[in-house]
Formats: sequence, C-alpha cells, structure tokens
Amino acid sequence: MALPPQLKSIQHHLRTAQEHEKRDPVVAYYCRLYAMQTGMKLDSKTPECRKFLVKLMDQLETMKKELSDSESISQEIVGNAHIENYAIKMFLYADNEDRSGRFHKNMIKSFYTASLLFDVLSVFGELSEENIQHRKYARWKATYIHNCLKNGETPQAGPIGMEGEAYDDEYDTDAGASFQPLQPPQPSQPSFPTADTGGVPPSNFSNIHIPPGAHAPANTPAEVPPTTGEAVKPVPVPRSIPAVDPSLLNTNQQGEVRLTPEDYTRAQKYCKYAGSALQYEDVGTAVQNLQKALKLLTTGKE
Repeated sequence: MALPPQLKSIQHHLRTAQEHEKRDPVVAYYCRLYAMQTGMKLDSKTPECRKFLVKLMDQLETMKKELSDSESISQEIVGNAHIENYAIKMFLYADNEDRSGRFHKNMIKSFYTASLLFDVLSVFGELSEENIQHRKYARWKATYIHNCLKNGETPQAGPIGMEGEAYDDEYDTDAGASFQPLQPPQPSQPSFPTADTGGVPPSNFSNIHIPPGAHAPANTPAEVPPTTGEAVKPVPVPRSIPAVDPSLLNTNQQGEVRLTPEDYTRAQKYCKYAGSALQYEDVGTAVQNLQKALKLLTTGKE
C-alpha cells in the first residue's frame, strides 16, 4: 500500500522499521508506533490516510502479540532504555568514524538513523535536552557529509562551531513514493536534502557532549550493512571501564535522605539503562548508570 503524500514525513521512520524487522524487532515496533502516532496527528480523516493508518495499527497489534514476552514491549521504561541505548550506539559509531576522518555512506546512514530514533523516543514523553541536541547534530552531520561527498569535497571532521542560520529539520522526500509497511527490509539508502550548505556547517555544535571513551566499536548493533562494493573495515576500540567513585563503595543510605517517588523512578531508569547496556556488552555505560543510581539512592542527589 502506497504511503499517502500527506504522511510523507514518516516515510523514513517506516523504512527504518523495515530494516530492523529481523535485526531488532523492538526497534521496528517503536518506529512504527511513532509513525502511527505522528500520522494520526498529520491526517487521520482522508480515506487514503485512514486506510493506511488502520493497516499500520493492525500490524502493530500483531507485533505486540508476537513480542509479548519482551520486557521492552510490556514495560515502557525498559522500551525507552532499549531505544535510547540503540540510538546512542548508532550515534557514537558514526561520530567515531567522523572524528577519525572516515567518511562513507555507512556512517552517514548511521547518523541519520540515529536522528530518526531520537524522534522515536518521543513516544515515551518529552525528549531530554541532550537527546534533542544529539538528534539535531546527527541529522545535520548526515546532511553535511552527504552533500560534501556528493560535491566532491572533503568534509571537516568532528564538531565545528560556525555562525549561521539554524539547521532545517525538513527532509526532502518524494511525496508520491510508494511504501510497503509489510515488505521485507530493502537495503536502500535514505534520501537526503540537496540544498547547498556551501560546505560549511550552518549551526554551532562545538559544545555537543560526547562521553569520553564511549565510542562504540564498528561491530556493535550500530553498524549498518555496507553498500555493495564499499567495504567498511571494523575499527577495534579498547573497552574502557570507568573508575568507580570510591565514595559510593560500602555506602549506606544517609539517615536524613528522603527520596521522592520521582527519585525512585529515576533510579529504576538508570538500572534499566545499565541492564540494556549489558545486552550489548557495553560495560562502561552499565557501570556509569549503576553509579548514578547508587548515588541517587544514597544521597538523594544526582
């Protein structure tokens, strides 16, 4: 069933769902959930849009039953951690390639897909300021590097601070493009805007925060299959485990600390993030999140 022109802005989120159908069904599910929620806001009244969205709802119900044993589907806080972890993995893989001066379609797509997954996080509530910045930076980087390579220019590696107009989040897509939500994943590349940026980044992202030593190796789930004829060599990155804060060792909760329900929720969230990180054997991220939870529970402060 063709994607109605009125819903073209969810096209890439649906394509990302296709690409993760078998690789990570949880990512596919939440991408479609985001697409459905966004589509309902865009146009749920015209017959073609209503028909498309009903079909998408049916698909979501089927997926929910198939994934009923997954905590990432049954518990929202676990699902949130799963998608955020996956998005950050993709972002850090692309950022590591970018800072190392390795520019290729695989890293461009990783940046762009990460930006789409930061969109998807909005199904769980408002995005954090950090994730908003990561989303904007990833989408801008994907566009900037894509245009540089297209024009035969060498992109400038890493964050660059430049004054200029704010980045435009609107992506050009074919309004009448046919889209099949139920098709198997296709190894297609996302289409990027062709507006000339003049080879210069339009916004100031020099203050973007990237955790030191947190770059994901190329063989993490962040990697997108390389395009035909363009091999991407894995980049081995030594695992660095952050030092444990000595003040958190052998510490009992201080007597005067009174934790609010929000504190318990945040602590639970950090523990879920740690568990999700361990699924990807990311010890560093797991330790950092467990330390945050321990500090919050023992001091009442983050």
